[in-house]
Parts: sequence; structure tokens; C-alpha cells
Amino acid sequence: MKPNVDPRPAIKPAKAITNVLIQSEQVKGLVDEAAQELSAVNSVLKQELALGDAPSGMEDVLEKSQVVEDKVQDAAEKLTDVNRALKAEVRERHVLEFQLAAVKEREETSRNAALHDTLTGLANRALFDDRLQHGLAQAKRQGWNLAVMFVDLDDFKQINDSHGHGAGDDVLRTIATRLTETTRVDDTVSRHGGDEFLYLLIDVRDDFDLKAIAEKILASIQLPCDIKSGDRTLRISVNASLGIAVFPNDGTTPDALIASADAAMYRAKGSQSRYAFAQQ
Repeated sequence: MKPNVDPRPAIKPAKAITNVLIQSEQVKGLVDEAAQELSAVNSVLKQELALGDAPSGMEDVLEKSQVVEDKVQDAAEKLTDVNRALKAEVRERHVLEFQLAAVKEREETSRNAALHDTLTGLANRALFDDRLQHGLAQAKRQGWNLAVMFVDLDDFKQINDSHGHGAGDDVLRTIATRLTETTRVDDTVSRHGGDEFLYLLIDVRDDFDLKAIAEKILASIQLPCDIKSGDRTLRISVNASLGIAVFPNDGTTPDALIASADAAMYRAKGSQSRYAFAQQ
């Protein structure tokens, strides 16, 4: 398998160029200082020659010193041009870094939108299926148990009919937050559609653990939801039914496990506990 390679060209950070510019400015300062000192020395020599106080051979020394001064001045001018170009490069790199960051942010936003439900922010069905496929591969390889829970909100249509779809959406968002808070690190909760949710549990130990998790989920859903409606606060309560399917007994494929959990959820609607296992 070929490694993933970002096709975009690497951009040398502006910070690195800025450091080079700082060093170049420091060198220019030293060169300018040397040029000024040479110019001062040459001025003194010229005055001594003009007064006739200079020793023999001083004219040759002055001529050579003048040549050195000219070269130092020329170097200072070239350094000025280099530094001007470096400053322009720094500005350009800052712009490129800003543009690259904006592109990455847009890519991340698009990727997140493609894999998450727009209303609740939960994983959508595509992301859930991908994680379920991956979880099944791990479960088969490691010998783990894996469970899928199918959660359905009871009589949710009445909330929309009585309080409006805006209130219904707020209830869904509130419940989505609660479901997320009951999710373990390796587990996934997804909005299946409408008022239905899927819950993937990796490496479950036994039915006792699953019962405890199911009861915790149902208890969190049943807590009243305080929903703002204009200048009023509505306190809305909703119950849920939950079905549980366990790999490998209740299915070895994503579709089979979800179907088993869905069937168990419908049986749970008539039970006192409000949850049911696929094999009960």
C-alpha cells in the first residue's frame, strides 16, 4: 500500500525566512558600521595629505583603503537589496501560510459535514457503518464481543405536533448530547434518522454490562428537556425503547446486527424495562 502523500508543495515556514532576514539585517549593520569607520579613516588621511603631514607612501595606502571602502559600500548596497527581497518573501510566505490554513480548515469542515449529522452533530450513518465494519474486523481478529443498540424515541411525533418542529429539534439535540456523554472512548453513537439512534459498543464483556449501559441510556433520555420557546421555557419529557444485538450470536454483518437490534427494539416497546435483547 502506498503511503498517503499530500500533493500540495511544501512551503518553507515564514518564521524560518524571518530568522534569515534578522541575521542578514545584523550583518548589514556590521557592514554599514565598517563602511562608516573606513570613510572616517580615509577622510583623516586625505586631510593629512592635503596638509603635507602624511608620511611617504601614504597616497598608496589611501588609494587601497579607498578601494576597500568602495567594496564595503557596494556590499552594503547589495545587502540592502537582499534584505528587501527577503522582506517581500516573508510577506508572501505569510500570505501562503494563511491561505493554506484556510484550505485545511475548509477541508476539515467538509470532511466533518460529510460524516456527521447536521442537526445533532452525531456520527451519521456513513461514519457509523465504517466504524461498525472496522469494529467487526477487530472483534473477529481479537475474539471480542461487540454490540449494537437501536434506540427509538417513543411518540416523538406528538412533540412536533404539540410544540412545533423547532422544539422537536431542540429535544433531539439535547438527547444527542446526553447520548454522547454516555459513550465510552471507543464507542460510537449515531443518528440513524428521524428520532432513531444507533449505538456501537466495542469489546463488551457480558449481558450484565449491556443491561447497565442500556439502563443508563434510557435514564438519561427520560430526564426532562428544558426547551426555550420564545419567552417561555418548555419542560418536555420523552421515553425511549432500546434493542440490543450482540456479535456474533445475533449477526456477523453490519446489516444483520442492525436488523436484529431493530427487531429487539420493537419488542422492548411492550416491556416494562423498555429494553430487550435480540435473543430473548
